[in-house]
Amino acid sequence: MFAAYVTVTIIASVFNGFAAVTYLIGHEYPKAQADMKRIPRSWVPVLGVLLAAGSLGLLVGFAVPLLGTLAAAGLVLYFVGALIAHLRVGSRQLVGWAVFFSTAVATLALNLGYHL
Repeated sequence: MFAAYVTVTIIASVFNGFAAVTYLIGHEYPKAQADMKRIPRSWVPVLGVLLAAGSLGLLVGFAVPLLGTLAAAGLVLYFVGALIAHLRVGSRQLVGWAVFFSTAVATLALNLGYHL
């Protein structure tokens, strides 16, 4: 159980960390996605900070389990919001979302399973 918890948590942290970097450096992909979902571009850095906080929170969770659990739950909520944003504009491009969401859910489940 511990190996799965550590592996999935690190994978989720890396995925979200890379996504946060693309949001924070001003890459065109997050801007195009914001435009497609009719979200103001001014939100892109905020979303990047949320992803970065989730990514770092997962890693801090190895030392402070409650923070890891909260970070995983926060990422699950973040990606529920992303799904709503996709569906609101009729987007069916959900493969990327599904990867990130399932990783966040798995991290939360393993975190709870390991620490409870």
